[in-house]
Amino acid sequence: MDDEYAKLIRRMNPPRVVIDNDACEDATVIQVDSVNKHGILLQVVQVLTDMNLVITKAYISSDGGWFMDVFNVIDQDGNKIRDKKTISYIQRRLENNASFAPSLRGSVGVMPSEDHTSIELTGSDRPGLLSEVCAVLTDLRCNVVNAEIWTHNARAAAVVHVTDDATGHAIKDSKRLSTIKELLCNVLQGNNDLKAAKMSVSPPGITSWERRLHQIMFADRDYERAELGSDDEDKSSRPHVTVLNIEKDYSVITMRSKDRPKLLFDIVCTLTDMEYVVFHGMVNTGKMEAYQV
Repeated sequence: MDDEYAKLIRRMNPPRVVIDNDACEDATVIQVDSVNKHGILLQVVQVLTDMNLVITKAYISSDGGWFMDVFNVIDQDGNKIRDKKTISYIQRRLENNASFAPSLRGSVGVMPSEDHTSIELTGSDRPGLLSEVCAVLTDLRCNVVNAEIWTHNARAAAVVHVTDDATGHAIKDSKRLSTIKELLCNVLQGNNDLKAAKMSVSPPGITSWERRLHQIMFADRDYERAELGSDDEDKSSRPHVTVLNIEKDYSVITMRSKDRPKLLFDIVCTLTDMEYVVFHGMVNTGKMEAYQV
């Protein structure tokens, strides 16, 4: 009943998006006002990230029942967003709450889409792993349409879209999928691997590979291993993170690091997967450094 009431409130108060090119000299300002709900910050940041917009500054407030964020964004060339069609598309994407994909953390699907089968993989990273995975898929008459692969702390995760080489469509035969899973798990297992390799068929409807890979890596607990690197590595170049617990009912996390594309998206994904809620926040990026609270 509470969930239905929350849906009613959101329908009565749809997100309001204001896009302003005059408020800031060097960036387009996007303001989003909405009824608050879990995960809405990630949804908004994901829309901006998917459109390859660079977030230079942000002010986040989602205390209580209302959500209000302000983002200063530029394109990849460092310019304001002036194209009217692009501005209209950003507004539609942000205002159309139904277009946001729900969180898929911890879910495992068993049904491929009509166009392709989306396979998720996790296992030990090593030289030649991608080549071996592709060789197995080729031997099994699978055509790799596209793939996204991440590696971190000697672990590897991938989302691979494949089709049946004979039909050009998704692979639906359960016995064949079982064979693919068995052989790929053998490849991913590696030598002296204390963690089991995994393969699953992705749930349909996932729109962001990066979001899904965040979830896969987090479920694999890649963060538990010590960061691999040279003893001579310049530690001053590494991110600096502090956590301060204050008397109020929240913690303050401060982060300084080199700026890079999609940094805010990665941070919000991590906090969301750890089941933390961002009540207030501030983001500021310079030419080389990003500062976030």
